[in-house]
This record gives sequence, C-alpha cells and structure tokens, in this order.
Amino acid sequence: QVQLVESGGGLVEAGGSLRLSCAASGSISSINVMGWYRQATGKQRELVAVITNSIKTNYAASVKGRFTVSRDNAKNTWYLQMNSLKPEDTAVYYCNLNNRYWGQGTQVTVSS
Repeated sequence: QVQLVESGGGLVEAGGSLRLSCAASGSISSINVMGWYRQATGKQRELVAVITNSIKTNYAASVKGRFTVSRDNAKNTWYLQMNSLKPEDTAVYYCNLNNRYWGQGTQVTVSS
C-alpha cells in the first residue's frame, strides 16, 4: 500500500509562487509516473504535469513555462514548483502515483 501526503498549498497574490510537495510512503515501484492534477470549483479535474522515474516531464499548455515538476528520490517526494501564478490557477491540486494512488489534495488560491 502507498500513501501520498501533500503540502504547500495556500493563498498567494497573482504573480507569486508556491511549491507543492507530495511525500510517498509504502511500497513504491522503481518504475513510476507521478501526475499532478487540479480541480477548480465546478470544473473537471485536469492533468497539469507529469514526471516519470526516468525524469521525463510533460506539462499542460496552460502551465508550461511557469510550472516545474521534480522529484527527490532519497526522500520519495515529488514537487510542483508554481511560478507566475494566475487567478485561473486557483484549484485543489492533487498528486497521483501510477494512476492508482491519490494524495488528499491541497488548496491553491491566487488572488488578483
């Protein structure tokens, strides 16, 4: 069993930055894909960024150039660095490991 614990959300002004963390515990495969998703109120959950165990990354067009996904193998922790935040980035952000395990979600609110 794997558990994911997210942290790092909060309230920030437009143009600001936040870093989300997703710490994993349990039996984690060496072959893995971590996805960061977000869900705004009244909208469907959408994929924001992905990173594989071979450090291949992919980003949604709406965040490319502003968000960076990374990982710390030693800590079994993944990060989503969010810069130049916009009000439309406001959402609950979730991490997802191998399309199977979900974090609890963390609220990100960007004020204009």
